[in-house]
Amino acid sequence: VANKLYPLDYISQNIEQFATKMLLSVVDVQQISGGTQDSTASDETCSRINKENVQEKLPKGEESTTEGNGLSSENTIENDSQKLPRHSSTVSMAKAQRCMSLYFALCSKKHALLQQVFIIYAQAPKSVKQAVHRHIPTLVRAIGSSSSELLQIISDPPQGSESILMQVLHILTEGTTPSRDLIETVKQLYETKLKDAGILIPMLSSLSKDEVLPIFPRLVDLPLDKFQNALARILQGSVHTGPALTPAEVLIAIHGIDPEKDRIPLKKITDACSACFEQRTVFTQQVLAKVLNQLVEQTPLPLLFMRTVIQAIGAFPALVDFVMEILSRLVSKQIWKLPKLWVGFLKCAYQTKPHSFHVLLQLPAPQLENALNRHPTLRAPLASYASQPNIRSTVPRTTLVVLGLAQDNLPMTPVSSIPQPIDA
Repeated sequence: VANKLYPLDYISQNIEQFATKMLLSVVDVQQISGGTQDSTASDETCSRINKENVQEKLPKGEESTTEGNGLSSENTIENDSQKLPRHSSTVSMAKAQRCMSLYFALCSKKHALLQQVFIIYAQAPKSVKQAVHRHIPTLVRAIGSSSSELLQIISDPPQGSESILMQVLHILTEGTTPSRDLIETVKQLYETKLKDAGILIPMLSSLSKDEVLPIFPRLVDLPLDKFQNALARILQGSVHTGPALTPAEVLIAIHGIDPEKDRIPLKKITDACSACFEQRTVFTQQVLAKVLNQLVEQTPLPLLFMRTVIQAIGAFPALVDFVMEILSRLVSKQIWKLPKLWVGFLKCAYQTKPHSFHVLLQLPAPQLENALNRHPTLRAPLASYASQPNIRSTVPRTTLVVLGLAQDNLPMTPVSSIPQPIDA
């Protein structure tokens, strides 16, 4: 019907009306159209109109051929009309597919018709939505991203049609670089109407670094499975431009997110970090060393810095010597003035003992006392380490006093009386 009869001007409108009738028969037409006409009467009217119009406009000899094509001999229309489901809640997916098949075939000839599918989708029952999703791939591949009508639909999708929109976007970008028109249409939709960064995921492999970084916090705010999908596309990039961000740039971007300023829950950010660490063939030991080396120089230090240091050494124990260098640099930055990071610093030092002993001995006496009070089991092994002649000679007397390796000639200021550091 779509290939042979629909191109004929004298019958195309009737075919389109009939296909639309079949499409609407599987959803609640009253709810969508706002009409009050009795559904049975509507079916009978549509059947009569289609029979009369088709019979009037078909030339002699074509009545029988149309029957073979499945549209509209008198008996075919009447039978199809009688088969229209009266209650959408009882429509099976298979029946919905049959009822919609002609309409979808016409969409491939007249792309603007797809708008109606988007409109009915939101209020369609589950089985009908499943049928729509079955039809969409073949249709969208046939239409292609160069269709101005399809781009118009994408630019202003009806409310509730987000699922079908996402399916269309994924199909249009499967194994190919999306057209610039499609990319700009989706970006404009995100910026003006649909504030869901998920719609940008199919486009990410074709975006530049400058385009990805501003939206990156919103991608982290997506559900974890969607963020993982977004991450894969960012790292994949296109054959022409390569990845939008390198693995190191991804981790640095995650640490650059401010939970309060960007209004993203801290757990979302930590989950994003963990998702990166799960890909050890991508986020390698060398990548993590590069990231930590850059992050430790930032002012202020990222909130999740120590958490990432601990994760890094857990994933790659061979980084322990490098991490000790990082901890030494943190001592020179007076890490104890940042209470949240100080807790992480001490946890890392505890977990990496005895490698961290020489770092702990670099702490001023009051901060060392604080560290040993928080982790009492460190005191004895640290004192034993510091008592070695070649080590003891390099340790300040005040530190030896804290460790009980020397007598204090002067009263030492109690740790409790030391002014509390201000969170930088």
